[in-house]
Amino acid sequence: MTTAEELIAFEKTVADEFNAGYIRAPIHLDGNNEAPLITIFEKIKPTDWVLATWRSHYKALLHGVPAEKVKAEIMAGRSISMSFPEHRFLSSAIVGGCLPIAVGIALSIKRVGGGDRVFCFIGDMAARGGMYHECRQYTEGHQLPVHFIVEDNGKSVCTDTAAVWGDQYDYYNPWRFHPWQSETRFKYDAVFPHSGTGKFVEWT
Repeated sequence: MTTAEELIAFEKTVADEFNAGYIRAPIHLDGNNEAPLITIFEKIKPTDWVLATWRSHYKALLHGVPAEKVKAEIMAGRSISMSFPEHRFLSSAIVGGCLPIAVGIALSIKRVGGGDRVFCFIGDMAARGGMYHECRQYTEGHQLPVHFIVEDNGKSVCTDTAAVWGDQYDYYNPWRFHPWQSETRFKYDAVFPHSGTGKFVEWT
């Protein structure tokens, strides 16, 4: 299993390459969420599918994609849409884009049999939208092997999620909201901005 120190060091090299102008495309960096991700991936088998959002570097590494392959995709400008089907890892740069794909893969697994599962990561703002609730309801209704992980950094790009929705629910108070069996949520404070490193980079 990749350690927290290795994850942080990897992301630092990506940030350095971006700041130097060598990555000529958007990047979305992980940070400060190493511990909960490592705990989650202890339950994920190599044969399980992992689907992620545009912030997917850590997830690819933790699912066993070699660091050099991940780095090559980032350097080629595909940080926000990395996919390694040979490692059963896919991501989408579209908000909620990985959700119906996760459901489709899980439906296929159920039809052909087997003990593999699908783990689908989603951000907290996307988890408030209709696509998420439809996919989660379909998953529960048809007992599909999907587990959704909501990474809650309290932001949608630069917008405060709770302010947008008026704090309609307290998702972390079991007396007010009871998450479905197919969902795990964790909170973290992001250390990088939504996109980039916080440094303006001009390409020549």
